[in-house]
Amino acid sequence: MNAVMQRVPALGNVAWLIATFASVAVAAASYRYVIGVGPMPPKIVANAFAMPWLPLHAAAAATALLIGSFQFVGRLLRTRPAVHRWTGRVYAVACLIGAVTGLALALGTTMGPVAMAGFGSLSAIWAVTISYGWQRARERRFPDHRRWMIRSWALTFAAVNLRVYLAIAGALSIPFDVSYPIISFLAWVPNLILAELYLARSDRPRRETRQVQLDQMG
Repeated sequence: MNAVMQRVPALGNVAWLIATFASVAVAAASYRYVIGVGPMPPKIVANAFAMPWLPLHAAAAATALLIGSFQFVGRLLRTRPAVHRWTGRVYAVACLIGAVTGLALALGTTMGPVAMAGFGSLSAIWAVTISYGWQRARERRFPDHRRWMIRSWALTFAAVNLRVYLAIAGALSIPFDVSYPIISFLAWVPNLILAELYLARSDRPRRETRQVQLDQMG
């Protein structure tokens, strides 16, 4: 039993390392849209609102990707709370800019109404989660703040899933016009579902403790 309990945090650390590496790699690659270096996907650049929103969106989303996973490092929060607060503010602003510009790009997509709905929904929900997370931190409701930031990070990580699924679709020779609208939902809906399942599981002990306390009071 002890061996199992020790293995769970270890698996969590491995998952965090993989997610962090993937986020940093995708962020670094995304900055090319800002400086105009390297090949640009023609159908992405053809977006009606690519200029000026695509470079701004890439810069904001890449910055959120770079910072996001480090916000969940407990040691940083305990030993450097000021650093956590300031990087959290940068992350929040980057998410909000990314969400607003992402919505503009969704409206300008050339890939049809499904892709517009997929990425438009992602942008709107992304803005809501980071807004709630920021507000809960200002109210010093830190457990709620953490839950909203987990949801926000799940949506931020959609940028990584997008690249992975596009690569898989390309390897399977699925036409871009077919895969892209599907991926516009696939990149983030499972992330959000997993985040909610994780939150429901992690909240269970607290609910059980509260119920025991209520039973004792009754």
